[in-house]
Formats: sequence, structure tokens, C-alpha cells
Amino acid sequence: MRTVERTGRLDVLKALGDNTRYAIYLELARASAPRSTAEVAETLGLHANTVRPHLERMREVGLLAVHTDNRGSVGRPQNRYALAPDAPSLGLEPPAFPVLARMLNEVAAAAGAAPDLSAEAGAEQGKALGEAHVARRPRAGCVEAVTAMLAELGFDPAVVHDDDVATIAFTHCPYAELAAAHPEVVCHLHRGLVEGFVESIGGAGVDRFRTLADRDPCQVELSIR
Repeated sequence: MRTVERTGRLDVLKALGDNTRYAIYLELARASAPRSTAEVAETLGLHANTVRPHLERMREVGLLAVHTDNRGSVGRPQNRYALAPDAPSLGLEPPAFPVLARMLNEVAAAAGAAPDLSAEAGAEQGKALGEAHVARRPRAGCVEAVTAMLAELGFDPAVVHDDDVATIAFTHCPYAELAAAHPEVVCHLHRGLVEGFVESIGGAGVDRFRTLADRDPCQVELSIR
């Protein structure tokens, strides 16, 4: 068992011993959502053909996870890369935050936090985010503002318009692990966050918020006023 663990660690160290791979890993560690080969290449000023084999090498040793993106594309689906759930932090991020989030999630669930109570707590934060967004971009429409907010939080939103209704799907959930454990807490915190944000921005209303219990990916339907 120790030999396997040492071999795995050695492979990781070798993979990150290359300066280009280390730069790519840092870029993905900082990203709020999975990134495509082209996006990583553009950010680092490299050719996509240079980046691609480095991404594959890091995937092979367990550093990266691949997400397939089929949205609105013609031809082959696009791969997007993110740090694997069990990838070592390598000292790049404080380990206390995910541990704290898991503990708070367990405490809220054990205390019997009802979905509506979680939504109320999320709404307060959503209103604060909405007020800050209005101060920065006072002319942004509600759908545009919600999409921008979700993108900043790492949900990689995709929008579909149908007359006066906009459906925003969350194609990547940064809270996936916590939501799977206690959706009654996490999903409804997110619901409240969106509802509070929309109320603060104005110009639309939340018709329906679909959580993990309803569909994959989760989504929100907004009626445009």
C-alpha cells in the first residue's frame, strides 16, 4: 500500500515538475469553473496544441477531472478541465475552508434547517450581492446580472430565452459535494441567493428554481417583466 502511495505522489511531482504544466495547474486552481483547452491556452499565451498534452498528462496522474460540454456545439463535444475532487492542494489553497463548509453543512442539517429557512438565509446574501452589482453596473438587465453573478461564483451558467421567460442552467456546481450530502440545506441556500439577488436587481421574477431533486443540471426560470 505504501509503495502505491509513494508511486502516486512521485507521478504527481513529476507531472508538476514541468514549468508549463505547473502554470496550467495554477491557472485551473484559480479558475471558478472548468476551463477548455483554448481558454487555458489563451490565458497563458500558449498554442492549444502545446497545452493539450499537458492537460492529458495531469489527468492521467489524477490531478484533473474532465467535464464534457455539449452545449450548442457542432461536431465533437468540448472537454473542460478542473482540479480533480481528490487532487492534493499542494499548499495552493487553505484546506480549512472546505472543512469548515462541510462542518457547517452537517450542523445545519442536524439542527433540522428547513428548506425555506435556508432560502431566507441565502436571500440576505443575494440581496447584498445584488446591491453591489447595481453599484458596479447600474444599467445591466436582470438576466444578464444573474448570469454574471452565477459565473463569478463558478456555476458556469447557460441561458435559453423563450419569449418572456429565461431559463438559466447551472452546468457546473461548485457546491456539488455539499449539495449531494444535504440538498435541503445547500440547494435552498442557493435558491434563496438567486431569489434575493433577483429581487434586488428588479426587472424579473423567479418563476421556478429546480434543484438536484428536480433535474440535472439544476436551473432557474425567470419571468422578464
